[in-house]
Amino acid sequence: MARRSGIKIKKSNRGKLRKSAKAKKGRKIPVSKLRAMKKSKNPKTRKRATFALNARKWNKGGRKKKK
Repeated sequence: MARRSGIKIKKSNRGKLRKSAKAKKGRKIPVSKLRAMKKSKNPKTRKRATFALNARKWNKGGRKKKK
């Protein structure tokens, strides 16, 4: 059974950062683009970019399966 994180993103907000970054669906948004978006004049875009940069650091390495 997969563990879920405690963070919930509203369905209405899902994909908005990707759309503003003009990134294709199923691809990662490049870090260089996220860093540029973090300096945006729009506060919501800054907040979303900061969240995305922080979220990249979560769960690196994955979990080992029990035998």
